[in-house]
Amino acid sequence: MSTRYAYDAVVVGSGPNGLAAAITLARAGRSVIVFEASNQIGGGCRTAELTVPGFAHDVCSAIHPMGIASPFMRSLPLEQYGVEWIQPPAPLAHPFDDGSAAVLERSIEATGAWLGDDAAAYRRLMEPLVAHWEQLVSDALGPLRLPPRHPFIMARFGLQAIRSIRGVAEQRFKGERARALLAGIAAHAMLSLEQPVSAAFGLVLGMLGHAVGWPIPRAGSQTIVDAMAVYLRSLGGEIVTGVEVESLEALPSARAILCDVTPRQLLRIAHRQLPTGYQHQLTRYRYGPGVCKVDLALDGPIPWRAEACLRAGTVHLGGPLPEIAAAERAVWRGEHAERPYVLLAQQSLFDTTRAPAGKHTAWAYCHVPSGSNCDMSERIIVQIERFAPGVRDLIRAKHVFTAAEMECYNPNYIGGDINGGVQDLWQLFTRPTIRLNPYATPTKGLYLCSSSTPPGGAVHGLCGYFAAKAALRGAF
Repeated sequence: MSTRYAYDAVVVGSGPNGLAAAITLARAGRSVIVFEASNQIGGGCRTAELTVPGFAHDVCSAIHPMGIASPFMRSLPLEQYGVEWIQPPAPLAHPFDDGSAAVLERSIEATGAWLGDDAAAYRRLMEPLVAHWEQLVSDALGPLRLPPRHPFIMARFGLQAIRSIRGVAEQRFKGERARALLAGIAAHAMLSLEQPVSAAFGLVLGMLGHAVGWPIPRAGSQTIVDAMAVYLRSLGGEIVTGVEVESLEALPSARAILCDVTPRQLLRIAHRQLPTGYQHQLTRYRYGPGVCKVDLALDGPIPWRAEACLRAGTVHLGGPLPEIAAAERAVWRGEHAERPYVLLAQQSLFDTTRAPAGKHTAWAYCHVPSGSNCDMSERIIVQIERFAPGVRDLIRAKHVFTAAEMECYNPNYIGGDINGGVQDLWQLFTRPTIRLNPYATPTKGLYLCSSSTPPGGAVHGLCGYFAAKAALRGAF
C-alpha cells in the first residue's frame, strides 16, 4: 500500500466491469477497494427468486457468449471459483407461424440445413468470421486501434459490419428463414435494423454462436460475479457493499479512481473535479431505448409448436425480418410495438437448479421507449403464446420490470437502457466522448470503466480491463 494514499485505486460499482477493473489492478500488485451502493454485488449480473420461492431468475444478463469469448474473462480462473458453463444443444431458435423454425446450431453446416436454399450463402458469410473469431474479438471488442492488429481480417469484416443488418440480410439471402435468423440476432443491439453498424452485432453474435456457443452459467449469472469477487479478494482486493458514493470527495484517498457508472452519474458525483468542456461533452451522450422484462414461473416446459425450440437456450420471437424491423422502428419513434420483438431464455430446460423438479422458468424482454412505465408483459406473453399455444395455462407466477423500474433496480440503466448508451455508428468507439483514450477523463487519476466505454454492453469485463490498463499507464 502506498504511504501517501489509503489505496492505490478505488473502484465505484461492482458490476462485471467494476470487478474486472479491480482484478486487473490487483493483478498488477496495486491495493484496491470496490464500493457498491447495493447490498449485493453484481450490477446487471444477479440472480434472485423474483416470482416464488424455489424459482431462480436472472435479473438482467442471462446468456453469455461474450463471457467465454472475452480474452479477459478467459484469463480468470472462474471455474475454480464455482462457475460451470452449460451449453444447450443449440444456441438459438427462431420460430415461425407455420410451426417451423430456423436454428443457429454450433455447426455452420447444421445451421444451413435449416435455411434451405440459403445454406451456401450462410456458409460463405460465416465461415471466414468463425475461422478468425479470436482475431476479430481482439480487434473489434475494445478501443479503436489504427491500424488494427489484423488489418486484412478486420477490413473484410468491416465491409459487412458497417452496413445495416437489413441490407446485409436482404442482399445475401433469398429466403425468409435466413433473413429472420440474422435480423433477430442483430436486434440484440437495440438499434433500428436499417441503421448502419447494426450488422456488426448480428455478425459477431452469430459468429460466437458457432465458435464458442451461447452458454448458461449453472445456478445463475450471479455465480459469475461471485467468482470474480472471491478471486479479487484472493489477490488482496476489498469490496464494501451498501455504500452509495454521492461524491468522489467522500472516497478514501487514492492514486486512481475508476467509476463503473454512466456519464450522467459521473457528472453527478464528480462535477467539481471535471472541466466544464468535458462536462458539456458528457451531457451530449445519448442513451438508447429501454427494456421491459418479464420472468415467469412455469408448471412445465414451454410447449413450442416447433420442437426444435426445446433444444435452444435462447428463442427469438418476432416472425420474419419485416415484422422485427417494424417493431424496432416503432421503439425508436417512441412507440410501444403491438407485436414486440421478444428475446426469451429458457435456462431451466438445461439447468435443474433454476426451478423445482418438473417446473420451469422463462426469462423474456422486449424493447420499449426510454423511461417507459408501460407493462408489456401481456404483449410478451401473447408473442410467446403465438409460437407456443397453451403456455399461458402453465404460468404459476410472473414478475415484471418496466423500463423505469429497471433504472430503479440499477442506476446504470438510464431509462431502462441495459447497454449503457446507444451503440450506433457515432457512439460505438467514441463512447462516452471523442478522445484518444476513452477511459480517461481530463481529470488526473479519474477513469470511466462502465459499458458507456468501448466495447459497450454485455458481460465481458473488457471495459473495466481496458480502463484499468489505462490507469496503470497514466496514474502509476
